[in-house]
Amino acid sequence: MNTTSKKTSSDGWIQLFNGKDLKDWQVKIRNYPLNENYGNTFQVENGVMKVDYSQYQNFDEKFGHIFYKQKYSYYLLSLEYRFTGEQAKGGPGWAIRNSGAMLHCQPPATMGLDQDFPISIEVQFLGGNGKDERHTANLCTPGTNVVLNGKLFTPHCIDSNSKTYHGDQWVRADVLVLGDSLVKHIVEGDTVLTYEKPQIGGGNVSSHDPAVKMDGKLLTEGYIALQSESHPVEFRRVELYNLEKQSKNTVALQAALTALQQRKNHR
Repeated sequence: MNTTSKKTSSDGWIQLFNGKDLKDWQVKIRNYPLNENYGNTFQVENGVMKVDYSQYQNFDEKFGHIFYKQKYSYYLLSLEYRFTGEQAKGGPGWAIRNSGAMLHCQPPATMGLDQDFPISIEVQFLGGNGKDERHTANLCTPGTNVVLNGKLFTPHCIDSNSKTYHGDQWVRADVLVLGDSLVKHIVEGDTVLTYEKPQIGGGNVSSHDPAVKMDGKLLTEGYIALQSESHPVEFRRVELYNLEKQSKNTVALQAALTALQQRKNHR
């Protein structure tokens, strides 16, 4: 896969979000055609990608996703997010301070018009509500399963062991993805969840094309998407270190550790 890019920094990080516009991204909002950004849901302001619902009368299950233009297989994804303001009117109760990064996504062009979520692995971001414990960088599985602790994991979601992050603070999340073998969720430098063998299967996705949902197929690669689930959220510093050339896992792991250290140093 070609990793040369004007957006690649000297230390190897590729800037997926340029801080200026959304030209490298595709929007898919439920019940709307690909690239119809209903209500200007996804927008850029002051160098930040914002998920905004100010033009919505009612959320009405208009779940949305914004996909980066290129798919990846072996990589380290790094971003910062924060929740702001109040949930959109009509948003489901479970979606308060809830968003996520979708990994190994199906191509956005293959999503059904009424499809709610892409077949993917979700790194679920939850913000604290000021009183309850709410872990972040959890795992959810729309149309997928994983192997967790040596066994096939088929429930929809499982909590990580992260801390709770209350208020509107920025939270740094990193995700190590090694093709169809290993995935690690990392929050503020701490590994909070590890699993293996991401694969198509299970439920929790609707109105999809059955031909796309090939249950049991290991997910070796896919697109990266960020969510709109009814609560305003902002993203910044969305970047990726491509590990495609380090195809053996031990080499990729070491390269990822080095990349993480470089990232820490250049902040």
